[in-house]
Amino acid sequence: MTSGRGRGMGQGAARDGQQDGQQDEVVVYWRPLCPYCVALMTGLRFTRLKYRTVDIWRDREAAAFVRSVADGNETVPTVTVAGHAMVNPSRKELLAAVTARAPHLLARGEGSGGGEGSGGGGV
Repeated sequence: MTSGRGRGMGQGAARDGQQDGQQDEVVVYWRPLCPYCVALMTGLRFTRLKYRTVDIWRDREAAAFVRSVADGNETVPTVTVAGHAMVNPSRKELLAAVTARAPHLLARGEGSGGGEGSGGGGV
């Protein structure tokens, strides 16, 4: 599995793409033991962003989706913002994309929390 800055499409690279039902949400594709995923999701805990996490080691379709937007690699974190894929974005790049494409996903006055399949990301 490939992860790391500068791999796949490169840091913060973006491409349109989506899986069914993800046109109006933020989805963080990750895998266990990925330090870049941990860093991104830890940084997101201090925002009001509502997002869902998907472990690509447990979901073959999600892994295939990540490969489809990351030049054939399983580069994580890969994030979709309202159907727009971003490969290995920084926290700043991700929040800028949310502000531009789906500002309603930034909950007012609420912190993120939860885990896979819920409204916030945990590791």
